[in-house]
Amino acid sequence: MRQVILVLNAGSSSLKFALYPATETPSQSLAGGKFDTSGPKLTFSAKDHDGNPLPPGELLSMHAPFALTDLIPELLDWISETFPDMQVSCVGHRVVHGGRTYSAPVRVDDTVLSDLDQLVSLAPLHEPHNIAAIRAISNWAPDLPQIACFDTSFHRTQPRLAKLFALPRHFADEGVIRYGFHGLSYDYIASVLPAHLGDRADGRVVVAHLGNGASMCAMKDRKSVASSMGFSALDGLMMGSRCGRLDAGVVLYLLRNRGMSADTIETLLYEASGLRGVSGISHDMSILEQSSDPNAREAIDLFCYRAAGELCQLASALQGLDAVVFTAGIGENSANIRRQICEQLTWLGVSLDDAANQANSPVISDADSQVDVLVIPTDEEQVIARAVARMVGADTGENSG
Repeated sequence: MRQVILVLNAGSSSLKFALYPATETPSQSLAGGKFDTSGPKLTFSAKDHDGNPLPPGELLSMHAPFALTDLIPELLDWISETFPDMQVSCVGHRVVHGGRTYSAPVRVDDTVLSDLDQLVSLAPLHEPHNIAAIRAISNWAPDLPQIACFDTSFHRTQPRLAKLFALPRHFADEGVIRYGFHGLSYDYIASVLPAHLGDRADGRVVVAHLGNGASMCAMKDRKSVASSMGFSALDGLMMGSRCGRLDAGVVLYLLRNRGMSADTIETLLYEASGLRGVSGISHDMSILEQSSDPNAREAIDLFCYRAAGELCQLASALQGLDAVVFTAGIGENSANIRRQICEQLTWLGVSLDDAANQANSPVISDADSQVDVLVIPTDEEQVIARAVARMVGADTGENSG
């Protein structure tokens, strides 16, 4: 029986998964897919390592209402039926917030779960679902090793000044600091930069992870120096439904003058703002780009304006700029967004090749550009699989158990 690593990324409306061989350094997934509940019906899609679609079997026979984590036992049964020669030997999870305690992947036990429960308020869109997926696996197979991999870990290399808020010192001592997120994505990009940039990979690089959740990371020597996100996953760039950077006085105003509760404000800032709030149409950039509504156009313009400004601030932290990397859903697929952001960076020496940009080529800067501009697809699942292999101890053979 071939031993495999199952990677899970549980969100509020989707459950992504991937299977990797339990080798010492897994790099090629054997299969992957996701459940999606963002529409009126549950959808499921999966492909094998050659990109061929895999049949859903009985997975779509479940009836709402249900939580995405209810699907995990069904997914595990599907894996057994679809790949009868494979056995899940360990599970890796994306966990958005590790707080001050967890600076590296960790094997999950009751203490770890208790610690993660305390961090839910800092990432309410993600952390509860990450934790629920871990508990669902524990209920299905209590002895199956599970590894939590944190989005905050990559940013632990930032200097102290990049982490501090201008608050009384005891708050920083209590953990009220800038953490940074999307670290698994940045970890992957850092690992492949030498293949794209050669010696310049260790230079001054800003990586723009632009998706429904969005952030940027300044790297030097392929390590995090500064990030647009801070204490929570609200800070920095404008996102699909999150506000991004906001004057704290706005929150005080909503509390005092509008009589809004903390829970109501949390919902407003996390779920009703960003592209969704400004456009009044959708959180989905592809929908807004196809819309003729002027509010959609303004939402896009604000997204790009904020992104360009944040990138310039990170270039200041690096004291210069050698390369910009676009990644994640919007960054990898929207030539228009990349162009609009880069048009505001010409004073930094950024110049695009329009044809390469439209083709989503790996290199989209032109020969005159002083800054390399790249498009690199991210692979968070691979980072998790490799961490699991290191933590659990890979089995590279074919087992009979």
